[in-house]
Amino acid sequence: MTLVITTLAVVIVLILAGWLMRTANRLDRLHVRTDAAWAALDAALARRAVVARAVAAAGLLDQRGADTLRVAAERAEQSARMDREATENDLTLQLAAVDRAHLPLALATELVDAEQRVVIARRVHNDAVRDTLAQRRRRAARWLKLAGNAPRPEYFEIVEPALAGEPDAAPMPRPAARVVLLDDAGRVLLFNGHDPRRAGESWWFTVGGGVEPGENLRTAAARELAEETGIVLPDDELVGPMWRRRVVFSFDGRTYDGEEWFFLASLPPANGTPAEPQVSTAGFTDVERRVVDGHRWWSAEELRSTRETVYPVQLGELLPELRTTPWDGTVRTVR
Repeated sequence: MTLVITTLAVVIVLILAGWLMRTANRLDRLHVRTDAAWAALDAALARRAVVARAVAAAGLLDQRGADTLRVAAERAEQSARMDREATENDLTLQLAAVDRAHLPLALATELVDAEQRVVIARRVHNDAVRDTLAQRRRRAARWLKLAGNAPRPEYFEIVEPALAGEPDAAPMPRPAARVVLLDDAGRVLLFNGHDPRRAGESWWFTVGGGVEPGENLRTAAARELAEETGIVLPDDELVGPMWRRRVVFSFDGRTYDGEEWFFLASLPPANGTPAEPQVSTAGFTDVERRVVDGHRWWSAEELRSTRETVYPVQLGELLPELRTTPWDGTVRTVR
């Protein structure tokens, strides 16, 4: 009997010891996770401050606004951890007052990206803090001091902008390279598409799409041309960018601040053959397959007389001069 009791006690002690070790290990992993999350958040905040100083130095704000933003960014960078929430909050509010529409799109894109990374990093950090505190509050962890000497993690509370796609989010910057593709008869190729969230509405638009990170406009235009039409032209055969269009638009529930740069491309002469130029949409993305309903070649006369929606809206007026007047190197603003 004594042996049974002793064996049972040993088993209970071993089970308890194993549970305590697992709990202590879990607490240790949670603290490591919290430390890593703070390091990521600290890096995101530092990058936002750098971008904020770039905005202040861009010469696009009034002097007082630029000085206030620069000082807020420097204070956020230099503040101690205990003062960090206040200084980062101040920087958030200063950045909220910046009119993104007056920033170059590349800088506006970088600013939005920096802000979004702060939002995500803060949420990841606070989730890690929540899980760690929940484990530390358990009776066994408190009574047996399983957290050891690890400092108690703290939430990081600052005002944050909405993530792209959330209600009240600022428009997402979207630089795009587009191609006005002409056939031998001077007609332009347009695609017809629709917004999946707005039934019954459609519009016609030129070849082209978003510029990928690190990609220049001319390369993006040639890539989009090849992907959307199957027509491969060397970069140096694209003329421009000859037009620039800035527009705020919504698509699939998200609002974009778009900046479109238009290049001119002409198909080689068909040697008098009236054959329709061949267009292949095999390179379409999944989204394009879902929202693009067709394509056709349009003449200037057809564009001027149609009641359908065409972008840019001035295309019918501008199309004739593209064949008759060489580009003079000036980038023209269009609607």
